[in-house]
Amino acid sequence: MVVVGPVREDPDRLAMRVFMKAIEILGGPRKLIEYRRLTWLPSLMEACYAVVLRDLYHKSNEEIARELGITEQTVRNIMSSDEEAVLKKIKGELTDEDFKTHVAGGLAKLAWREVRRGVDEHAAFIESSREALEAVEGPLWAIRTLMAIKGTDFPIEGADALAERLRGIEAYGVDLADVARELEYPIRTPAELLRKLAERLRGRRGG
Repeated sequence: MVVVGPVREDPDRLAMRVFMKAIEILGGPRKLIEYRRLTWLPSLMEACYAVVLRDLYHKSNEEIARELGITEQTVRNIMSSDEEAVLKKIKGELTDEDFKTHVAGGLAKLAWREVRRGVDEHAAFIESSREALEAVEGPLWAIRTLMAIKGTDFPIEGADALAERLRGIEAYGVDLADVARELEYPIRTPAELLRKLAERLRGRRGG
């Protein structure tokens, strides 16, 4: 007799579910846009991946750090964050200074707990996913872009350094390194970069 074990969801897909739930807890994607908080997305995405890799795939801090390209200390900060304290904190007005690794980690842990409890019911998940897609013109490439440019000084004055960072990130079958060379510079903020990339991608697709 063949015993079939539980099927574990792809970590990328599961991390995205946790990420969507975290955005919902923060007030939804439109709230992030309204308060110009797109710069939070890389830290939040890293935390969501870290929580999933630890809890479901039992990876060590070292393995998680290597896989995500972050430090072991960052992983430790994520894992030691207090979800309940973070929940109280995010009910107030969060600033960029507030949104440190421990806040992202606590938020990711809250979201993961709700996902595991089944709180992200199918219809609600689809709707929040749709809103997030609309808000950032496609979250996967947008999030990967924000993670790739982490530490970049703004304004960005030219295409070369940006194209190198974006090389290998694809959106709708297009390498964003190529798209970066078509943009107008300078680019003053991460949000402006996402907007310009989205506009150029729409132009390429005839949208």
